[in-house]
Amino acid sequence: MKVTDFTMDFFSLKGKNAIVTGGNGGLGQAFSTALAKAGANVLVPSLVDDDGTTCRIVEDCGVAYTFLEADITKDGECKRVVDTCVDTWGSVDILVNCAGISINVQDVTKYTRKEWDKMVAVNLTAAFEMIHEASIHMIGQNSGKIINIGSLFSFLGGQWSPAYAATKHGIVGLSKAMCDELAQWNIQVNTIAPGYFETPLTEMTRKDEKRNAEILSHIPAARWGFTADLMGATIFLASAASDYVNGTVLTVDGGYLMR
Repeated sequence: MKVTDFTMDFFSLKGKNAIVTGGNGGLGQAFSTALAKAGANVLVPSLVDDDGTTCRIVEDCGVAYTFLEADITKDGECKRVVDTCVDTWGSVDILVNCAGISINVQDVTKYTRKEWDKMVAVNLTAAFEMIHEASIHMIGQNSGKIINIGSLFSFLGGQWSPAYAATKHGIVGLSKAMCDELAQWNIQVNTIAPGYFETPLTEMTRKDEKRNAEILSHIPAARWGFTADLMGATIFLASAASDYVNGTVLTVDGGYLMR
C-alpha cells in the first residue's frame, strides 16, 4: 500500500461486530462507546446489566447493542458468548477483554489461595478462553482485532495485590504469545494499559487528599484520566489503521510511567 492510498476510512469500524467483556461500566463503557462511535455493533457479556445507559449510548450511535448475561469464568460460557455474536450478526471482528476484578488488597501473608484463584479466573483465564473461542472464527475469516486490557501493574510490582499484578503482567505475556501465533492469519493482538482514571472504583482514592496528591505528583499531565481518553487508542487498535501493529502495549497514563 502506498501512502496516497491511506484515508481516514481506515479508522472506520462500519459493519464490524465487537465483543467487549465487562463493557457496560467504568472503563469498559468507554471501550464500547468508542467502538460504537466508529461504527461497530457491540455485544457486552457481563454478570449484570447496567441501568440501560450503555445501551442508549451505543444505539444512539446508530449501531446495535446486545447485553448477554454471562459468567465467562464458567466452562462453555466463552463459547456461548462468541457463538451469540456470530449467530446474531454473522461474525466476530473485534474482541476487547476488559472484564477484571481487584479484591482484598492486603498483606501477602493474609492473601489466600481462594482470592488468588478468583482473580486469576476472571482477569487472565477468561481472557485466554475468549481469545481461544474468538480466534476460531477470526482464523476462518482471515482477520480480527483482539485488544486485551492491562494496567500500570503490567509493569509495576503491585504491593498488597499479588494476584492483580500477576494477572496484569500475564495479560501482556498472553498478548505477545497470541500475536506470535495469530499474526499469520491477519489477526492483531495488542494491549491497552490504562493509568489512573476517574471511575466510581477510584472515587475513594481521589477523595483521600494525601493519596490523591501522591498519584498526581507522579503524572506529568497533572490530572487523572477521563474515560474518554481511552477511546482514540481503542479505535486505532480495533481498525485497519493498526494492521501492522501487533503484540504491543499502548499505555494511556498521562505519562505516569515516565517518572
